[in-house]
Amino acid sequence: MKRNVLVVGVLLLITVGIVFTGCGAKKSGTTDSAAATSTGAFDWKRATGSEITVYMVQHPTQESIVAKLAEFTALTGIKVNTQVTPEANYFDQVSNALSSRSGSPDLFMSGVYQLWDYYTAGNVEDLDTYLSNPSLTNSGYEPGDFVPSAFSSLKWDGVAGHAVGTGAHLAIPLGMELYTLAYNQRAFDKAGITKVPETYDELLAAVDKLKGWNGPGSYAIAVRGARDWGTIHPAYMTTYKNFGATDFAVEGGKLVSKVNSPESVAMNTFFVDMIKRGGSPQWSSKYWYDCEVDFENGQAAMFWDASNVQAQTIFKNMPESPYIKYAPSPTAKPGDTINSNYWIWSMAMNSYSKQKTAAWLFLQYFSSKEFLLSASVDSNNMDPVRTSIYNNAAFQAKIAKLPNWYASWQKTSPTTKVQFTPQPAFFQTTYEWAATLQDLVAGTKYRSIKEGLDALKALQDKMVQE
Repeated sequence: MKRNVLVVGVLLLITVGIVFTGCGAKKSGTTDSAAATSTGAFDWKRATGSEITVYMVQHPTQESIVAKLAEFTALTGIKVNTQVTPEANYFDQVSNALSSRSGSPDLFMSGVYQLWDYYTAGNVEDLDTYLSNPSLTNSGYEPGDFVPSAFSSLKWDGVAGHAVGTGAHLAIPLGMELYTLAYNQRAFDKAGITKVPETYDELLAAVDKLKGWNGPGSYAIAVRGARDWGTIHPAYMTTYKNFGATDFAVEGGKLVSKVNSPESVAMNTFFVDMIKRGGSPQWSSKYWYDCEVDFENGQAAMFWDASNVQAQTIFKNMPESPYIKYAPSPTAKPGDTINSNYWIWSMAMNSYSKQKTAAWLFLQYFSSKEFLLSASVDSNNMDPVRTSIYNNAAFQAKIAKLPNWYASWQKTSPTTKVQFTPQPAFFQTTYEWAATLQDLVAGTKYRSIKEGLDALKALQDKMVQE
């Protein structure tokens, strides 16, 4: 019996240790002593002879980086191995690699939301040590030149429910997107629409007029609908916040879902109605790239999604490119604040990397003002994350080809931020959120929008507590 009591006591101690360890980010990884203690003048040759591996998603940013790899190696003497993966498989690949704690990859592209999971698992290096060390960071790097909201959104203290903006610096931004409305002027002219929708009521009225605007298979508005976390964060989450809804709140010391609030019910009632009246018949299978193709080829009259993706619809010189224009996201009434959500493509360092000095030099080079200007002007890395680029004459000439794109960006960007509540179960909870949205549009599983959201709340509460 004494033995059993001892075993139970040990198990309780282990359990308590696990519970308290899980309250914040785990501090782990390997230490590169050169990175931790570097002194003296900054030198690009500091890590000559090193070899690093970088994981990147297939993206215009990645293409710009690959094009300059030879220049980076010539400057630093660092050999770079890259692995490029389409977005559909990319994050699973990164998660599997990080969980191995082998130290590879040394660097990886990421969004903000993924970092909440990776950091609480102890797999992301805090970059403040590097940014604050003049021996490691070139004096011309100018962190203050980054768009402030993008730069601060990559800081987090690792506590579920705490907002971004404080704590460890988890990554450096490379490109960003906010959410606006792209539309086809030819479609509007055919439907007799003379005013770009500014409100939800005006958007629904336009949706009704644009059904079948370009023959069989054409429809009014392209928005994501796949059973995937990516369905929730663009136009959906922007509208969700514009209705005054929130996803989670800390109540009684616990994180609880608020997806069944009156504000959320009102928002989902509008959004489901919009999809039913004007979405694609294949809406539930659409990812962002499917929506983009439908818009470019004249199937969809409007495309409510990422500003950087929308810009490509003209840069790619597709059949409908001459007719494409841009506008801010609609709101409840004219003049309302646009609370756009944020997506930030960034690069983070594996906390188990054995080549952290070399990794930091790579990250610093490919997030510099010079490189990011070239990536935006000579390639199509949109939206830029450095403020100086927006004032550059060559960049201004480039975006002048995008009707009202910059004006829409200027109206939206001041209040753009990460609208989700940080928590490590983000992907599980948003996957179920997208599944529930599909069920609400199908209209066969629940008797009302409220009933479906009540069920989603119960499921999300269980997920975040587990």
